Amino acid sequence: MAMQNIGAANSDDAFYRYKMPRMITKIEGRGNGIKTNIVNMVDIAKALARPASYTTKYFGCELGAQSKFDEKNGVSLVNGAHNTAKLAELLEAFIKKYVQCYGCRNPETEVLISKNQTINLKCAACGFISDVSMTDKLATFILRNPPEQKKSSKDKKAMRRAEKERLKEGQAADEEQKKSKKDSKKKSNGSAKDASIKAGVPKKKGNSSDEDRPSPPQSLTDVNEEEGDDDVQWQTDTSNEAALRRIKEQLSDATAEMVMLSTKETDKKIKSGKVNREMNQTTDAIATLVNEIKSNLKKGATPQQLPSIIASFSPKRHDIFPALFAALFADVGKGLSKEIEKKKKYLIALVESEGSDSQILLLGAVESFCLKTGSDAVKEIALIVKAMYDGDVLEEEHIIQWYMNGLSGDNKNHLIWKNMKPLVEWLQNAESESEED
Repeated sequence: MAMQNIGAANSDDAFYRYKMPRMITKIEGRGNGIKTNIVNMVDIAKALARPASYTTKYFGCELGAQSKFDEKNGVSLVNGAHNTAKLAELLEAFIKKYVQCYGCRNPETEVLISKNQTINLKCAACGFISDVSMTDKLATFILRNPPEQKKSSKDKKAMRRAEKERLKEGQAADEEQKKSKKDSKKKSNGSAKDASIKAGVPKKKGNSSDEDRPSPPQSLTDVNEEEGDDDVQWQTDTSNEAALRRIKEQLSDATAEMVMLSTKETDKKIKSGKVNREMNQTTDAIATLVNEIKSNLKKGATPQQLPSIIASFSPKRHDIFPALFAALFADVGKGLSKEIEKKKKYLIALVESEGSDSQILLLGAVESFCLKTGSDAVKEIALIVKAMYDGDVLEEEHIIQWYMNGLSGDNKNHLIWKNMKPLVEWLQNAESESEED
């Protein structure tokens, strides 16, 4: 059976691991009774991890025709004669809406229905929870026919029951072991008495031996065995210096060093709480600025008005371009380079108003935006920068400077720089040729 990658965007990736069978259709019947049979719908649905009834119903909703999936025979029928190409196109739309993660576009998702009767897709790859639009007719069908829950919950319950049984058995074994120890002690004491009698050892009247003394009550014996010396009062120095000293005394040199390093890391984390709070404040400031920019753009703000609008909120300088980029392109997804061509005037206006290093700040905003958005944006980053270069937003010297800074930074091994390398080399060659001319 011929296989293809799940999702049209991954069709050229020879190493893509998520695959599904190519659709096979068959026209059946004549006249008013003509129908299209999707022969391998069960196999396709299994590859997508969705019930075949969902895909069949989706075809019927989109084509305005009656559709039916026979659970017993595994037959998927849609009224009317429909070619394979049209149905494959509809299947691709179904995959985008109800299979692929909206964050990373990975098809390994699970359908969840919330208490508010909304449909979500939980991604097993990135953990992102996508909110599915409830305007489609298929959404109502899914709410009425929810997917079967995985058996993992039952397995977990069975494991919990088995764990409880194991604990009970362990407790019973411990009790049995305690009883056996007590019985063996009694036997050993009795055998010692018999041996002393046979050997003719006289009993001392003043100081009786341990064997002659009555054994303490059973409860006291258990307490002494388990708790030890109750009369002793222990006091421990809990300061960091004392703790490190005890670590050195009790552990080997290598192990003590590891533990001390972990305590230092804990101290660093405590101190970094202040840093985290500052980062949260920065994130809130950017989010507020993004909302303000969006609202002004909806009101029809021009590129020339945008710098003064942003300046009225007195933002930090390094927050301006991340907020602008998010406000302009956060909802775009794929094809970001084409959108940049449409909205380049806003970028040019802000770059010109923010001074000499504004292009580096803009490129930094592009970098962080691609890192947050995911693999699609990272793959497209060279096209994004090229679009801004062609649109006179960026100059080659600033692009090359940003690239060289990235290669020497913390994320120097990230895929961004690998994808940017051909464009930077092209810019460097173009610059050297212009100098020669």
